[in-house]
Amino acid sequence: MNGYDSYDEKQPVTWFRGHPIYAAYLIVIVFAVSMIVTSLLMAAGQAPFLSRLAFMSDRVLNGEVWRIFTYGLINPPSIQFAIDMLMIVWFGREVEKVVGARSFLRFFACLYLITPLLFTLIGVWMPTSRAGQSGALAIFVAFATYYPNVPVFFAVLARWAAIILVAIYVLMSLAYRDIPGLAAVLATSGFAYAYVRYQQGRLTLPSFRLPQRKPKFQVLPGGAQSPKYVSAKTSAPVRAPVRDTTTAEMDALLDKIARSGMGSLTTEERARLDAAAKAHTQRKFGR
Repeated sequence: MNGYDSYDEKQPVTWFRGHPIYAAYLIVIVFAVSMIVTSLLMAAGQAPFLSRLAFMSDRVLNGEVWRIFTYGLINPPSIQFAIDMLMIVWFGREVEKVVGARSFLRFFACLYLITPLLFTLIGVWMPTSRAGQSGALAIFVAFATYYPNVPVFFAVLARWAAIILVAIYVLMSLAYRDIPGLAAVLATSGFAYAYVRYQQGRLTLPSFRLPQRKPKFQVLPGGAQSPKYVSAKTSAPVRAPVRDTTTAEMDALLDKIARSGMGSLTTEERARLDAAAKAHTQRKFGR
């Protein structure tokens, strides 16, 4: 493709007879094999077996959870299937160049699971079913988000081509009153767009932190505590007589600190406060 700067290719997932197999190619190979197997099973009259792999929300809610993972393996041969595979090869490989193989595989795994999980939720109110691979449109949306100004179909810029394709799928779903299909198109396309923006650093995930209680501040000798945090409520008055300092004198010193801060004490008052604090510490720890 021309018109944009290509990124250096990442390392392939594996090799086959000296040929590199990238993540996008590996996905297409898996789906192509599933199409061949599906065709052979259908020819052998094994449609009931294939039906056990298709996604059905009511069956999933009754415990047949494997359908969430196997629905994409049922791929009868069709022109639409071939077009989807070409889109994954062309545009998926370009996305893989940017994010790397592992991240691209995680991205596609999320796309693969979004639809059945969403359909399971919708199935609580409206039974839904699904069979066949999904994710080609969302991969193109991700490509168009990375390279919006690249000409693709008939010299149409990628971003406009993505908008047109998504709009067509939305209108098709509305025309046939396919609410689950509409939700799937919007969810996968929206996830692809958000994924790219997150990779670009233009989208951050919200962080949730529990509120922390502020520590109680105490009066420390020698002015170690900031005066604005000192109050009569947080300062524990010393009740026992210390040397020549009476309880009344200590209360008066603490009241003075609460009103005017530690800096208002004279040198003599600071000395009496230090002596009282030291004596209190020694009694507390038995020194």
